[in-house]
Amino acid sequence: MNTDIIKGNWKQLTGRIKQQWGELTDNDLTAAEGSREYLAGKIQERYGIARDAAMDQVRDFEKRIDH
Repeated sequence: MNTDIIKGNWKQLTGRIKQQWGELTDNDLTAAEGSREYLAGKIQERYGIARDAAMDQVRDFEKRIDH
């Protein structure tokens, strides 16, 4: 999904993101504001996974919402 599209639809996507990664807070999502890198960093922090694994999860999520 295009980064501009993500930023434009961020508020609508936050609900789906919270379903996927329930440990993320509203503050995390507000601070991310559509930033793939920030989101991956927060996923890494909250779930204790490697940065690459977090980025893979974000990419997979983007693919699912793009369909």
